[in-house]
Amino acid sequence: MDNDDHITRRGLVLGCVALMTSGCTTASWPIGNPFSSTGSPIRRREVAYSGSEQPGSVVVNTYERRLYYVEGEGRATRYGVAVGEEGLTLKGSAVVGRKAEWPSWTPTASMIERKPRLAQYAGGVPGGENNPLGAAALYLYRGGQDTYFRIHGTNEPWLIGQAVSNGCIRMTNEDIVHLYGRAPVGTPVLVI
Repeated sequence: MDNDDHITRRGLVLGCVALMTSGCTTASWPIGNPFSSTGSPIRRREVAYSGSEQPGSVVVNTYERRLYYVEGEGRATRYGVAVGEEGLTLKGSAVVGRKAEWPSWTPTASMIERKPRLAQYAGGVPGGENNPLGAAALYLYRGGQDTYFRIHGTNEPWLIGQAVSNGCIRMTNEDIVHLYGRAPVGTPVLVI
């Protein structure tokens, strides 16, 4: 047997170790586990904040794909979010007009028009782990009217950090539960 064609056990083991440590392995979370606390840039954390919004306000920066809960004294809690696809994001001011835990979801007519596969859910999806709104939702209102945009959890946490939704702001379920407990009805929201 020619040694050039022979694979040694040591070579196989070292090759597997190199492959595993290079990030080429199959993982349950395509961008890493968003619930881990290993310093991921999408992980919730307290940061310096220089905006002019009042403490208790929510600011969504769609370009950064970050949501800030303004704490005051130059600080905010920053969360990673998924945002709407180009042209589908709410911009400007709103308020949290309603809140719900494990909310039901029904796609709007315009969502079904853009994505016909959603027609199968036209009758609604009850709240629970398979619901696209996740563990909780903050319903955004303007002038006392529902905008049909939400800040909500997700059953697809690997999409955090991307522009993929029909306009809503998605957070990990862990993060929406954290924000839900801090943002009462009436909380001002600015989406930039």
